[in-house]
Amino acid sequence: MGRLKSRVKPFDISKWEVKEAWEGVRANKGAPGVDGQVVEGFGKDLESNLYKVWNRMSSGTYFPPPVRAVEIPKPDGGGTRMLGIPTVADRVAQTVVARHLMRRVEPVFHPDSYGYRPGRSALDAVGVCRERCWRRDWVIELDIQEFFGSVRWDLILKAVESHTDAVWVKLYVKRWLEAPVEQPDGSLLIPKSGTPQGSVVSPVLANLFMHYAFDMWLDREFPTVWFERYADDAVIHCVTERQACRVLAALTDRMDEVGLRLHPGKTRIVYCKDGQRSGSFEHTEFTFLGYTFRARRSRNGKDGRQFLSFDPAVSKGALKRMSGEVRSWRIHRRSDLTFLEIARWINPVVAGWINYYGRYGRSVLIPLLTRINAYLVRWIRKKYERFAAKRKAIGKMREIAQRYPRMFAHWRFTVIAASAW
Repeated sequence: MGRLKSRVKPFDISKWEVKEAWEGVRANKGAPGVDGQVVEGFGKDLESNLYKVWNRMSSGTYFPPPVRAVEIPKPDGGGTRMLGIPTVADRVAQTVVARHLMRRVEPVFHPDSYGYRPGRSALDAVGVCRERCWRRDWVIELDIQEFFGSVRWDLILKAVESHTDAVWVKLYVKRWLEAPVEQPDGSLLIPKSGTPQGSVVSPVLANLFMHYAFDMWLDREFPTVWFERYADDAVIHCVTERQACRVLAALTDRMDEVGLRLHPGKTRIVYCKDGQRSGSFEHTEFTFLGYTFRARRSRNGKDGRQFLSFDPAVSKGALKRMSGEVRSWRIHRRSDLTFLEIARWINPVVAGWINYYGRYGRSVLIPLLTRINAYLVRWIRKKYERFAAKRKAIGKMREIAQRYPRMFAHWRFTVIAASAW
């Protein structure tokens, strides 16, 4: 960025902040926005492109282009949601603002907030939730209806203003909130509330909003309850059913106060029933971050005895979504590929599933992984005439798996035996 000469600008934005923001955007890659430009294309004329972003941001003349809306399936398999994809240049500009805000708000965020924060993950939240379910009998399962499309702009801007005195940050946050959204059919939607899910600045704005709307409010009004929150997904742990009812009633009013609404069909009180909790209740399981928590058989590590423990494992919705993706691969029809090419193709996806959904209750994930083996057997039968018989194909699969046990990511967890296929 040698051509970024020093000059007087209304806003003091460092050219190196823009350069560092670009490095982050390049590392994250991502799909093109409304202009069709990909990350690699932006980099071909990098100096000029970064100069434009810096010059417009520091002079106050940066106006974001429309966000491209893309419909994607929800992680838990429950329908679809709309993702907003900014242009590459806009992602650079948003990253500058997002990093400015994160430096100021990260130190004050609640320890039980896990979403989009450095050194924290969804699995951390699942693990803490698991331990707290063992210690407290009642949980409030929360579902905020259309969160990213409902958050109030005035409250977001108020929160931003309380953490920075940089006028340009509030200016550009306001412009991003108001930016039109290009729908899949090409029409433009002018939003009146919310922040596009998928934009670079959206996670920190969502966290900042929920920090005041939920975290700090809950700490102030009900200091003895526990919670874990990942963006707009949260659970609250209570000692008694009565306490859970009180908290839920107050929280319903609080969400209404800040312009949000709890989903009436998905928000509920749950009894964490296990082998030691003999009570009865309408709801005895809940889903959080793709894991379903309920009573499951476990084994005592000391004497090997089985008992019922309230534990998480991959949810039915997540399993359905992954099963659909496995079917869509049509592995058995890809006779144009070699065995190794198939492994290189599917391993990144399958390894991601194992790393996330295999952390807790891995046995529930095994049938899905085993089904991949069945497709591989069908592939062998179709590609090689001498292995057309199922028994011979299974034998060949066993031979390959025993010789190269790490060829496929899921082979570490599936039984290398004919009965498995």
